[in-house]
Amino acid sequence: MPKLDYAKAGVDIREEERAIKSLARVIKHVRKGFGKPILTSHYAGVIDCGDFGIAITTDGVGSKILVAEAINKFDTIGIDCVAMNVNDLVAVGAEPLAMVDYIAIEKPDERIMAEIAKGLEEGCRIANITLLGGETATLPEIIRGFDLAGTAIGVVEKDKIVTGERVEPGDVIVAIPSSGIHSNGLTLARKVVEMAGMSYHDKFNGKTIGEELLTPTRIYMEVLDVLKRCDVHGLAHITGSGLLKLKRLRGDVKYVVDKPLEPQKIFRLIQELGEVDEDEMYRTFNMGMGFMIVLPEDEAGKAVKLCDGSVVGYVEKGEGVYVKDLRLD
Repeated sequence: MPKLDYAKAGVDIREEERAIKSLARVIKHVRKGFGKPILTSHYAGVIDCGDFGIAITTDGVGSKILVAEAINKFDTIGIDCVAMNVNDLVAVGAEPLAMVDYIAIEKPDERIMAEIAKGLEEGCRIANITLLGGETATLPEIIRGFDLAGTAIGVVEKDKIVTGERVEPGDVIVAIPSSGIHSNGLTLARKVVEMAGMSYHDKFNGKTIGEELLTPTRIYMEVLDVLKRCDVHGLAHITGSGLLKLKRLRGDVKYVVDKPLEPQKIFRLIQELGEVDEDEMYRTFNMGMGFMIVLPEDEAGKAVKLCDGSVVGYVEKGEGVYVKDLRLD
């Protein structure tokens, strides 16, 4: 089997970034007064609502849906939909409040919709939010199967928005474990499994490969406790582009992850089957670290106790994102 990376599997992150910039260059109108933006181009946007800000974000489940279809199991992907949105709200310091969902479907199916609802309900329970409503569109000429996405809002005091601008050399990086692959990099993971001639029904790690890939994305509500009790300088939800997400914080410092958490076995299976380079793994997947908190060294002990995390690295003068001696950017 040829050596694989994310671009060869069909997702070129750099090409995607160029396309997004092309879109953003055209959209320039900005509201003035009440509701004006006070944070854009981050994990979530925030608008000014007087004494506080309303944060908003949108995301979907991605090609994880294709794994759900392959093994005919849809009861957890709703959790992923909630998680991908809620975690991005938390990453700017906002407390999640509510969300709406959007399901585009080729043909309505009562059983599948009921299973999706189970996951959405469980995700909302974990995140303590309300699903206010949503939209279902039947689009047989556009959609094959279905797609699931959502939009969530949260609230944050304006002086407590976390952007990462306070990150500085000497800070440490605390990582909170992921539950597995979450909802990113599935295009590469699926390509590896399929090109290796394996089935999603093959046994792996006490379950099937499909079940392992469908392990729901962890929802990081404990980060709100860390924010209340610690002087947090930066937050990173590790999703698409892996540990490069740290660059969404302050880009003119060097992030060194010298003691990364041990990745779950599914990551090493993907790496070995696809002969994926180590740096490409950390540029594509969370590699066992789904959320990162950057804060002063003397705050780390308190944070670790509050969030089931571990100190995995530090910030120093320079630039770039490193895992041990590997530069990712």
